[in-house]
Amino acid sequence: MQSFGWRYSGYLILMCSILMSGCNESVEKPAKKKKPVHLVETIQVNIESIGLTQIRTGSLASSREIKIYNQEEGAIIEMPFFEGDVVKKEDVVVHLDDKILRANLNRAQATQRKAKLDLKRIRDLYKKKLSSDEALNRSETDLTIATADEQMLAIRLGYTVIKTPISGVVSQRLSEPGNIAERYTHLLTISDHSALVTEVNVSELLVSHLKLEDSVTVTIDALGKDVFIGEISRVHPNLDPLTRRGTVEVTLHPVPDGARPGQLCRVKFSTRAAERLMIPFRALRQDAAGEYAFLLDGKIVKRTDILTGLRIGEQVEVLQGLTAGQRIVTKGFLDLVDNKPVKDISKLADHPATPQG
Repeated sequence: MQSFGWRYSGYLILMCSILMSGCNESVEKPAKKKKPVHLVETIQVNIESIGLTQIRTGSLASSREIKIYNQEEGAIIEMPFFEGDVVKKEDVVVHLDDKILRANLNRAQATQRKAKLDLKRIRDLYKKKLSSDEALNRSETDLTIATADEQMLAIRLGYTVIKTPISGVVSQRLSEPGNIAERYTHLLTISDHSALVTEVNVSELLVSHLKLEDSVTVTIDALGKDVFIGEISRVHPNLDPLTRRGTVEVTLHPVPDGARPGQLCRVKFSTRAAERLMIPFRALRQDAAGEYAFLLDGKIVKRTDILTGLRIGEQVEVLQGLTAGQRIVTKGFLDLVDNKPVKDISKLADHPATPQG
């Protein structure tokens, strides 16, 4: 019986092995899945002839503005001009009370005349050896002091009549006749409206292309869509270290009808066309390491560091890193990395596939 049991167990083991072998042969091996091709669109890098154009806003201001201060204190007798009045150079705009100064001037003139007579008398005596050197020197000094006092009071008296140094328009009237004006009080402001100016801030990349007397176009919001010609009258030498912008002064001459200081204006700068290597702005990538683009190299893409310049519309200038004729990726950036195999479908306009990202 025991021998039969061992034979029976061996028979079962053999049958199980045969069945398992047959099952293994009937199971098909699963096919390997193919990785999807990464689709991208590219564009060729080209050199284009492009001029720089920027529009900057500013406020109009008078080309010159003079603040009138008094150098002598006193009561204001006359201020004949009001805000908006036109004045001509050398017009009297303020007259101060001069009674006390005039009286002091008369006294100084009398003292001077007396000093002249005393000096003449002393000199006559000195020639006769009836006066000393000390007396002659004292008399000459007295005349010098009296003359200086007379000149000083004459100058101060002249300060009581204030004339405008320029022609223009009274833009501020800050006091009235009858008021006591302390020394160095701001009484009037005279604005020269023969020319209007505006100062605007422009990019450091544009400043280097601007020159004095270059023409620009100006629009004034209050005057509608009319376009006026302005001229660059000053380019400030220093740039703001935070914004990297420089200040440019533009002059409008002649002044358009209806233009006034304080109005909002828009200045359009346009430079001559120059050869520039341009790429679409959408092709530009940026990370912590800086700016870069994906360059198509056969069937793979390579990350290429670049240095950009001006952004002009929807394009950006490339200063370093690319050359004309190369192709860069413009669409399909999702999961795109350096040295990744790709398929360029930019030339397959009717292809239904869509780039990733």
